[in-house]
Amino acid sequence: MKRVWLRDYSWEFVTAQNAMLCSAKSALHKPTSDGHEVTRQLWESHYLQETTLNEAVELCRRCHRGAAFCFYNGNTFAAIIRDVINQLDLPAARKLVVRSLAGHIVAGVATAEEERAFREFCSGLEG
Repeated sequence: MKRVWLRDYSWEFVTAQNAMLCSAKSALHKPTSDGHEVTRQLWESHYLQETTLNEAVELCRRCHRGAAFCFYNGNTFAAIIRDVINQLDLPAARKLVVRSLAGHIVAGVATAEEERAFREFCSGLEG
């Protein structure tokens, strides 16, 4: 099922999310010189497109890897995709599992089994 999953998360929102996470941990909130602009352009060119949920997760993973900010890149993009999943009409226990899988994928720590389970969940959304 294709939707504009990330429509509510402009780059300004992404930046504010990172600032909030940094503030909570007394970390420096600052754009990086190498990754910020490239990541911003990637996000802005894709976040309003219709995608599958799996593609939205992949965009968040790529943006995490882009290292737009000095700290908490993974947490920033994982929080966004978890919020997207939180809005799905799923039983609470299933929602918890799906949020966890997506967060692990964005952070780059998902096992092959977790990635496969998430793809299977996404295929179920289409049918």
